[in-house]
Amino acid sequence: MSKYKLQFCCYALGILMFSTACSSSETNDQEMEKEHKIVVYQVFTRLFGNTNTTNKPWGTIEENGVGKFNDFTGKALQEIRDLGVTHIWYTGVPHHAVIRDYTAYGISNDDPDVVKGRAGSPYAVKDYYQVNPDLAVDPAKRMEEFETLINRTHQHGMKVIIDIVPNHVARKYEGLNNPSGVRDFGADDDTSLEYHRENNFYYIPGQAFKVPAALDGYKPLGGENHPLADGKFDENPAKWTGNGSRDPQPHFYDWYETVKVNYGVKPDGSKDFPELPEGFDKKDYKAHFEFWKDKEVPSSWKKFRDIALFWIEKGVDGFRYDMAEMVPVEFWSYMNSAIKMKNPEAFLLAEIYNPKAYRDYIHLGKMDYLYDKVELYDTLKNIIQGKGSTDNISPIQAGLADIGKHMLHFLENHDEQRIASPEFAGKAEKAKPAAVISATIDQGPMMMYFGQEVGEPGAEDAGFGKPSRTSIFDYIGVPHHQRWVNEGKFDGGQLSEEEKGLRDFYKRLLNLIGKSPAMGGAYQEIHSHNRQHTDWYNDKVFSFVRWTDGQRLVVVSNFDADNTFGFDLEVPAELILAWNLVDGRYALEEKLYGKANATLHVSEGKGSIRVDLMPLESWILELSL
Repeated sequence: MSKYKLQFCCYALGILMFSTACSSSETNDQEMEKEHKIVVYQVFTRLFGNTNTTNKPWGTIEENGVGKFNDFTGKALQEIRDLGVTHIWYTGVPHHAVIRDYTAYGISNDDPDVVKGRAGSPYAVKDYYQVNPDLAVDPAKRMEEFETLINRTHQHGMKVIIDIVPNHVARKYEGLNNPSGVRDFGADDDTSLEYHRENNFYYIPGQAFKVPAALDGYKPLGGENHPLADGKFDENPAKWTGNGSRDPQPHFYDWYETVKVNYGVKPDGSKDFPELPEGFDKKDYKAHFEFWKDKEVPSSWKKFRDIALFWIEKGVDGFRYDMAEMVPVEFWSYMNSAIKMKNPEAFLLAEIYNPKAYRDYIHLGKMDYLYDKVELYDTLKNIIQGKGSTDNISPIQAGLADIGKHMLHFLENHDEQRIASPEFAGKAEKAKPAAVISATIDQGPMMMYFGQEVGEPGAEDAGFGKPSRTSIFDYIGVPHHQRWVNEGKFDGGQLSEEEKGLRDFYKRLLNLIGKSPAMGGAYQEIHSHNRQHTDWYNDKVFSFVRWTDGQRLVVVSNFDADNTFGFDLEVPAELILAWNLVDGRYALEEKLYGKANATLHVSEGKGSIRVDLMPLESWILELSL
């Protein structure tokens, strides 16, 4: 679709929405009470409630502490809800490989040679039908403790998301809690073959696995003596490694702690399963479910479908799928349609980094949401760091116009550098304008990572995990976040005034988008127009409008950390027409902080707003109708 056609459609939509607007104040009040935006709060579950501040590299649980399911008290959950959150993504829940002796509970010990860190990666799942024993006060009752947390989260008005990692499992997968009739991954494989459709793994016949050669002086557990840390791991024949390496001795930077799951893709890349007929991108999940009902599919498909449905039955409301594009899109059609048949409202989020595949994973794979990482996130990061221009934002949104509501926006997650780290921005406040844009630019969800709202810099050397990212591999405390936890009071009692101010900003922003009907409505950028026609407007500023029945918003942000910019922001004639405004003056209320109220002047069908933006300031202006 051309840019002109896209703009025309937006304007026509605005006129249509205005002409059909309900005049009933009661209806508008009801609209303001609705949740108009999904806000996901990612918590690294084992770190969230930990109040231990020792932070010894490679420290044990006894030395560095660990958070538990029970740390998510009613008070903690209510504070998260009050932040504006609708969904909590509890990261690291399924039982993954961990270097701790739980043999008293029937769990085998894991080998430090094929585990990253002491606490282990949450993306090397060892048993999909159980939860991480580290997270329970009583490991024997760990599932019951998580079920109680699911219920507690629901009681506080939020939905529960957990990870599913279909591309790979832990090198030592061991399902001790399988439901009746469920066989372990690989239990029935013919290991004499590199590939068979019904095998769960790929093999390297005749060759045994070798532990990667360490680099940069690395030693498991930092060199601590451990009976299993001997540079060996018994796996014969060797399996392909999680990232696709076919070498029996993967590289140190490969995902050597995991093995790749076989979805019926032959080693030459050809597909050994039915493909969706042409036109199925237009069909709903029910049609997809019906298509697969009588089809023979690979064993791994059935295993992961059953895993997902197991957790849906437990009350989990959705999943974040790790590295979804490494798994064929037909599998996602099969699994996601089965999930939606059980829970049509299930939240299905894919980690995906290939924009060319976005529409396939949405329309064919039946994903609800995709990471908007390589386009909006990367662009905003460059602007925050002073390397990029706001002129790059408009083409991204234009290119995603047909799928914008499916794109999840974020500025932090467990894979990315903390904003406040020196390697990213060095100061959390520098991301404020980017947060406003991420949260308001389209209908897609907004995600926050725990500690982001108080400026956590991720400065700790935890062991395997290094600074700039909060470690996902080791037991560690999260200092700025711990000041908000305040020894379990969850009241921010130890926060500095600067940290309190940052949290207040996010709380205002996230609650505002949740209560703003315009977040579910139309979008039009006015940045390009003002770049061409407005004096002093520059590429450190970005502006756009959002609107729907009963609400018109103008959003303008200044990314410059040092300079104030003043200009007469123009609202193009097409928008004045779409909003059905006549010549005159219209009051604008600033909704974020309420301090910078302004006026829209309409003359001869064109609008202008006097804007004076302080460094890193954003205005979200609502037109009084």
